Amino acid sequence: MENPTSRWRHRLPRTRGRWAAVVAALAVLVGAGTWTATADDSAPSVHRQDQMLKMNGVSVDTSYFTSGGTGRRPAVLIGHGFGGSKNDVRAQAEKLAADGYAVMTWSARGFGRTTGEITLNAPDGEVKDVSGLIDWLAGRPEVELDAKGDPRVGVTGASYGGAVSLLAAGYDRRVDAVAPVISYWNLADALFPDGVFKKLWAGIFVSSGGGCQRFQKELCEMYERVAVSGKPDAAARALLTERSPEAVADRIDVPTLILQGQSDSLFPLGQADAMAEAVKANGAPVSVDWISGGHDGGDDEGDRVEGRVGDWFDRYLKKDKGADTGPGFRVTRTGGVDSTDGAALKRGASSETYPGLTSGGRKIPLTGARQQPGTGGGQDATTGGNGGRDATTGGGQEAPATGGGGSGRKAPDGLTQTFRNPAGAAPPSVSALPGIGGGLSQLSSLGVGLSLDFPGQHASFESAPLERSVHVTGSPTVTVDVKADHGDAVLFGKVYDVSPDGKQQVLPSQLVAPYRVTPAEQGKPVELTLPAVDHEVDAGHRLRLVLSATDLAYASPAEPATYTVTLDGALTVPTAPGVKTAAATLPWWTWGLPAAAVVIAAALLLTARRRTATPAPDPALSGVPLQITGLSKKYAKSTDRYAVRDLGFRVEKGQVLGLLGPNGAGKTTTLRMLMGLITPDAGEIRVFGHAIRPGAPVLSRVGSFVEGAGFLPHLSGRSNLELYWQATGRPAEDAHIDEALEIAGLGDALARAVRTYSQGMRQRLAIAQAMLGMPDLLILDEPTNGLDPPQIREMRDVMIRYAAGGRTVIVSSHLLSEVEQSCTHLVVMDRGQLVQAGPVAEITGSGDMLLVTTDAEVTEALVDKAAALPGIGSAVRTEDGHGLLVRLDGATAAQLVAELVRLDVPVTGVGPHRRLEDAFLTLISQGSA
Repeated sequence: MENPTSRWRHRLPRTRGRWAAVVAALAVLVGAGTWTATADDSAPSVHRQDQMLKMNGVSVDTSYFTSGGTGRRPAVLIGHGFGGSKNDVRAQAEKLAADGYAVMTWSARGFGRTTGEITLNAPDGEVKDVSGLIDWLAGRPEVELDAKGDPRVGVTGASYGGAVSLLAAGYDRRVDAVAPVISYWNLADALFPDGVFKKLWAGIFVSSGGGCQRFQKELCEMYERVAVSGKPDAAARALLTERSPEAVADRIDVPTLILQGQSDSLFPLGQADAMAEAVKANGAPVSVDWISGGHDGGDDEGDRVEGRVGDWFDRYLKKDKGADTGPGFRVTRTGGVDSTDGAALKRGASSETYPGLTSGGRKIPLTGARQQPGTGGGQDATTGGNGGRDATTGGGQEAPATGGGGSGRKAPDGLTQTFRNPAGAAPPSVSALPGIGGGLSQLSSLGVGLSLDFPGQHASFESAPLERSVHVTGSPTVTVDVKADHGDAVLFGKVYDVSPDGKQQVLPSQLVAPYRVTPAEQGKPVELTLPAVDHEVDAGHRLRLVLSATDLAYASPAEPATYTVTLDGALTVPTAPGVKTAAATLPWWTWGLPAAAVVIAAALLLTARRRTATPAPDPALSGVPLQITGLSKKYAKSTDRYAVRDLGFRVEKGQVLGLLGPNGAGKTTTLRMLMGLITPDAGEIRVFGHAIRPGAPVLSRVGSFVEGAGFLPHLSGRSNLELYWQATGRPAEDAHIDEALEIAGLGDALARAVRTYSQGMRQRLAIAQAMLGMPDLLILDEPTNGLDPPQIREMRDVMIRYAAGGRTVIVSSHLLSEVEQSCTHLVVMDRGQLVQAGPVAEITGSGDMLLVTTDAEVTEALVDKAAALPGIGSAVRTEDGHGLLVRLDGATAAQLVAELVRLDVPVTGVGPHRRLEDAFLTLISQGSA
């Protein structure tokens, strides 16, 4: 399951392969396999086979990746997150294939182009499909076998895909290793923790699946029943538990790498703890890794995670005893801020074995919090680390250092407090913000957070100031006695880190734990397990335990009730003493600047000796922004593979040129040669008639944005640009800062510190930096990466405004729709070579793609027949199922219609289909033939 608003690309949430993912989603041929090749500028060629596999009553959309070589190799299956498809994991698949694995990805039931209902990893549904994929792998000649019909295979995936990896290991004995990422162990415990309905996440989950109607009927009925009542029943728990890995806990006995997110209110760390304990009990190797991000957002540590998964499979699939599988436990810790971009700095901490959630418990006494006179018990609220304000007065009244809580009816010692569950459970307290709070939760150790507890709706207990710091690693616990004046008591527990002056309180990872205390449990001690976190509490700070009657993310009883809570002992916090934090690395500049100086000096000496005469300027090209002729660049240590080969095209003033091509087409290599960063093996690049060489003076007329610029977060946007321009040594009047900023459209934000900027604002500031000096040629590599649709539209307007002044823009992008709307001309590349160049309208109208509409749904069998017709290159069913996209390969439109009529196809219309996506796919498929 995946937060659809998260940027996790299973995560995991990468730039490499995004183009390939677009191509795969559009180019799959229904019922037939096709081969394509993908590569970046350094990796070996990876081949991809797309096909629909019929199994268990559904058609499963798959991709199969292999690289060169004739020997047998282990296989890896990669599942995707809920709401996604196989395209989300293509980049990871390509990387593993390049590393010597046979890799298969697939879209789960109800997602992508795979048919069937969503059954939530039912044993006879999605789990059985995985066994079918393993059957298919067993028949591949390049896949290593442990026995006949038994391929050497590992399974990984994030969230939904991670759960199916565990389920596959439990149901299919052929699975040899698994690596679930931010996944669940028991879905009932995740969505109904302690019998409390996690309503916001459940709603997001159903919506990201396409609505309740897309699910198996019994699942839809269960969700609607629980959503209406607000309380899960036994049947609902049983239904989700039987589809959870816990149902086959005693059968999961393969090496298991568990990577779980700290910023995760959907599948918290307790789910990983249960996984680890079960697999360890079965005698299999287990390693646990708490990553920084999670379903709530934050840093997914994608490269590190994928690297560790690869190492795990190297050890247990390739049987490479030298592979480093890492420590038994690792946790990513946040501490400090990077001065260049305001990002949180991270360090790893580890131990030889997994300590669990209760290791090294330290007891911290709590007392009842003092009341704030006149507020009926006080109230705690913090937003962005500015807490202690009374929400009822909009922040006009400040809470005392020890916080609030209760309604005034409590024992003198404060250990017993009484509070109310309001009618309708509103207004609710705020703790977890599903899909929104992750960016804050990962910075909780820096004193940034968001929480809200209303007066009279919670009890609050507090420690004395800590004499020494405490690093909490695991789940704190506390024993309380709870009573309700009627019915169940539903409470939400959380532990705040409170600053010495009481004005700042932080809720680590924005996590809260729900509890349902039934009448049979009331009036006797009950141990409450609080959220598992990894958080440093500094000396002088205090810990504040809050038990609230409501929480925004959960369902609380609508009927008003009075709760009485008595504290029965100290708060026990786990410290995991065996976990040691890695030493801080030196700032990059302490070694980077001297090293850079040595490299530059060596380069200057080398180029001084090898310098050749620069070709004279060509007066005939003085007004031409760019002309490339016969450009070639081979891969390092290769005699037959080219990154760019015999490339040539020309760009005129005022054009916005889109540089397109799948992953590995050579776009980045071309741009690097154009900016003088690398030298071509052959050919010539001329900018305004001047030949490009490293350091060529004409490069001063070129502005570029290749990767995100590093800004000083404490300075304003304008100050950052002024400082950058000063570093160039050029006169201030030549910067044209105001003109660049007007085009970028940052407005009043220029006076604010960059740390307050959104991702879109940072991207526009970076583009403005590239525009300084108003270069005649502006080069933008993936300028819309990380932007949402409104921000992408704004970036498109920036490019168009810049070119409107007679300047030229070259943009490399994987977003075809944006290229089509913002560019005037295109250059399409594939495998390092030019496929076509010209105006957008000319290219989109030059393909042989036809749209055939019908008055009945097109079947899979009919698609197969159409694709097999003579003179037809490919046939793909349209998204609504009532049409075909057909690429002609020798046949005419009239011949196509005649053949379709012969096949009794109820044709209602035939016409050209001229979207850029289709033109691009047509050009690439022709180049690959």
